[in-house]
Amino acid sequence: MSSQTPRRTFLNRTVIGAFFAGVIATVGLTAVAATEALGGVQRTAMIVHAGASDPATHVQMMLAMLYKTVNATDAQKAQIDPLVQQAVTDLTPLHQQLSAGHHQLAALLTADIIDRNALETLRAQQMQTIDQMSKRLSLLAGDVGTVLTPAQRVQLQQHLSALHDKMHQAAIKQN
Repeated sequence: MSSQTPRRTFLNRTVIGAFFAGVIATVGLTAVAATEALGGVQRTAMIVHAGASDPATHVQMMLAMLYKTVNATDAQKAQIDPLVQQAVTDLTPLHQQLSAGHHQLAALLTADIIDRNALETLRAQQMQTIDQMSKRLSLLAGDVGTVLTPAQRVQLQQHLSALHDKMHQAAIKQN
């Protein structure tokens, strides 16, 4: 084992983690926009969408950003497109479950009497759904990461880190 193995392992985990975070944000915001959430969430989704009228358009916009960031080849695009489309298909019902859970939570919290057992049951169900989403997103991150070269994964991680920093600063300014 070389002395660079721990560093490479750390770098690979960092890149995969950053990509995973980006995928979560992309799919999450796509799903939020698809359910036409109200208030600040809707405004945030509209800003992120930058004019995208539907989730499929948003996914295409995000893929275009990915491809531009890493200078993806046509062959890579042909491999990544179906991976992302299948993930969106797989994740949509899970997002719908989470959304239904949010409505259930609102009903539980606005009831005359708070049912703590029902709250715990709902929490456990939501965590199970989130775990399923996390597993599916991890699979997607690994699949897409396999298509990209190590240099492209580093480029993507740097781009996502910069984007995260900008979003964080914007959130601080709003408060």
